Amino acid sequence: MEYRRLGTSGLKVSTLSLGSWVTFGKQLDKSDVKTLLKTAYDAGINFFDNAEVYEAGESEKIMGDVIDGLGLPHDTFAVSSKVFWGGDKQMQLGLSAKHVRDACDAALKRLKVDYLDLFFCHRPDIDTPIEETVRAMHNLIQQGKVIYWGTSEWSAQQITEAHAVARAHNLTPPTMEQPQYNLFHRDKVEAEFAPLYKNFGLGTTIWSPLASGMLTGKYNDGIPGDSRLALSGYEWLRDLWTNEDGQQKLEKVRQLTALAKDIGISITHLSLAWCLKNPNVSTVILGASRLVQLEDNLKSLDAIEKLTPKVIKSIETIVANKPAAAERFGQ
Repeated sequence: MEYRRLGTSGLKVSTLSLGSWVTFGKQLDKSDVKTLLKTAYDAGINFFDNAEVYEAGESEKIMGDVIDGLGLPHDTFAVSSKVFWGGDKQMQLGLSAKHVRDACDAALKRLKVDYLDLFFCHRPDIDTPIEETVRAMHNLIQQGKVIYWGTSEWSAQQITEAHAVARAHNLTPPTMEQPQYNLFHRDKVEAEFAPLYKNFGLGTTIWSPLASGMLTGKYNDGIPGDSRLALSGYEWLRDLWTNEDGQQKLEKVRQLTALAKDIGISITHLSLAWCLKNPNVSTVILGASRLVQLEDNLKSLDAIEKLTPKVIKSIETIVANKPAAAERFGQ
């Protein structure tokens, strides 16, 4: 395993981490999670990602029980939660100071830890002043309940405003952002956030590196019955890949699959290694519903050296979506 600083903070996280969205409590029970999490931990993964909204808190309960059952010392791993969708009541939603505090306390209980290493604002809240949210996060840090706070799917402008508020009022600014990033979703990480890496030392914990499984090649010939796109409640995700745009992307996946085969790796390894080639990516969050998936994803670290400048050029020719303002260092 390799480790990178979370932006310019002193926290070093494994370049591959384990997330729980869709899987924990949806596709996996506690015994399955125990096997996956122990395998990840033994392989050197030291960051586990979660959120209050994942299976209405059940995902955090399962993760907390498993970590507690395995007896993992908290000084050897980092765990996260995210606040925004806590329930269907008005005060259980958004980023008000009250909900931020309530969500943190609830996550601590579910995860069975004394503090959250990373706490994310899961989405921006247009109904709450950013100063209120920044101050609420700062207070949690002052109370020792949170170590680092950050954002997820915020715009560069919103993150910049949060930093300005923190600077003006002597508050703790956000350390990291959790954006979607993969071969089909690049603009925010590669272009929009470019000034933030330099100006604020922004770290990134990217999600959906395999585009919800599309970049594994599993959908090249249809939708398997046991796949994420076939799950009840995720019809919106399936629709993204069955419309005209999705079908065009699927054809590119087939071409990427052939390219990966030519250089002796799988498209899964090519896609994960491609994300890891970006030095502004602190960690790539993996999602796995089976042990064999996780074990295979871990091998992607060995594929990074296969992505030579020539291969990167071939990838860019296929996807043809590089942001005009992007600078992918070393490629």
